[in-house]
Amino acid sequence: MQEAQSYKSSNPIISIEHVCKSFGTNIVLNDFNLTIGKEENVVILGKSGAGKSVLIKCIIGLLKPDSGRILVFDKNIPDLDHDELDKIRAKVGFLFQSNALYDSMTVRQNLEFPLRRHWIEISQQETDALVMEVLDNVGLAHTVDKLPEELSGGMRKRIALARTLILKPEIILYDEPTTGLDPVTGREISKLIIAIQKKYHTASIIISHDMNCVRLTSDRVAMLMEGKCYAQGTYEELEHSTDENIKQFFE
Repeated sequence: MQEAQSYKSSNPIISIEHVCKSFGTNIVLNDFNLTIGKEENVVILGKSGAGKSVLIKCIIGLLKPDSGRILVFDKNIPDLDHDELDKIRAKVGFLFQSNALYDSMTVRQNLEFPLRRHWIEISQQETDALVMEVLDNVGLAHTVDKLPEELSGGMRKRIALARTLILKPEIILYDEPTTGLDPVTGREISKLIIAIQKKYHTASIIISHDMNCVRLTSDRVAMLMEGKCYAQGTYEELEHSTDENIKQFFE
């Protein structure tokens, strides 16, 4: 197991340096440090309310840290203006826990939305080809003209992932990707995350309480405790730790 503060990813695509974030007197992140390498999947593991979702929102610029730096593609996210953030976000996919699909739009329209949101200038024929490509990648080409309400929870999760993929992101942030799914479907989503990493060569941060998801998807696990990166290592290294703070997650 690596010491939390001494581990440095080679060729990092994300560097989180001495980040602090509080809400009033509630200190959520307290000198948090972490690097993520290119094509690496890192799972952030911690108790409910530990600050995992706050961290991921700081990375994408939805929240601004009180201090510290968050370098994504060598750009410090807290320093960027709206237009600069939009350029970064076009290369960073975000899979929301709730999926955040538009109920009134078909699957096709949901997938086309990011292309229009970022003013991607491509023909309708190219758009149609992209839509079918990402749907094929998640095994749901036959749902293209369906509404989200016509799909199961696992299918909606796959469509949300397809929408994340349509801009060909270099980084994907997953917020509890298997929450609310049965064990079989959760395992399928976890395997899909690995397949996406291999096909698109993405780097990912995955927030999860699902230890099967953690085991299947992680190249490395970072423990978030008391606002800090308490420890990090492979799943197997942490699983065999004698530290009681770490053992509780693997019992």
